[in-house]
Amino acid sequence: MKILRFLHPERRTPSWGRLLEGDVVEEITSPFGKGTGRGARFFLRDLRILPPVRPSKIVAVGLNYKDHIAELGQSVPENPILFLKPQTAVIGPKEPILLPPCSSRVDYEAELAVVMKRRAFRLKKSEVRDYILGYTCFNDVTARDLQTKDGQWTRAKSFDTFAPLGPWIEDELDPEDCTVRCFVNGTLKQEGNTRMLLFPVEELIVFISEIMTLLPGDVIATGTPKGVGPLAPGDVVEVEVEGIGILQNPVAAR
Repeated sequence: MKILRFLHPERRTPSWGRLLEGDVVEEITSPFGKGTGRGARFFLRDLRILPPVRPSKIVAVGLNYKDHIAELGQSVPENPILFLKPQTAVIGPKEPILLPPCSSRVDYEAELAVVMKRRAFRLKKSEVRDYILGYTCFNDVTARDLQTKDGQWTRAKSFDTFAPLGPWIEDELDPEDCTVRCFVNGTLKQEGNTRMLLFPVEELIVFISEIMTLLPGDVIATGTPKGVGPLAPGDVVEVEVEGIGILQNPVAAR
């Protein structure tokens, strides 16, 4: 089932829904048990599709595909390399990625993302699946020149609009075998499969939950395959994850 957040043009507050035969069926309660809607049915084309969640944090994983590690000339990490992206970086489908004037190179990074369903801390591997709401597409937009200059990644990863997320959450997906692609202006730039992950989804969540409490709606971005490259104003970037769909965003100068 594909779960989404949307805004109807005649309403002021977002609602939750699910896709059904090309339409959106509004949910009375959210996946987290809070009331949101009235149970109506809408045409998808009439709605503004929002980021599927507003996470308290995005926990992202660097250098998790071996081919991406090789293209960057990095060594294989012993443990997952983690960094955080703020909620203020999140945008939804068709919202513009804004390139900051202080960076001369901003890259796309297509990723599979995990959305948490329940509060999680110190999970065992056998428990992980019960704590996952589902999966979505993610673009870990990165100011590559600033990442290199700073030596750590916070500034390069945290600009507003640097966390496109969506278009919806798929709760029936095998995260251990799905293809992740990125297209820029219709040209394929990245293609990898989650079979190539250095640290698979369940291992990541066990590792992360030993460090911090994960809250309902928090997002874990699992890393990007090889082929990262620059974006320019006027580009259209698409992240496609097999079994989920396509996250499309235009690119503009700030």
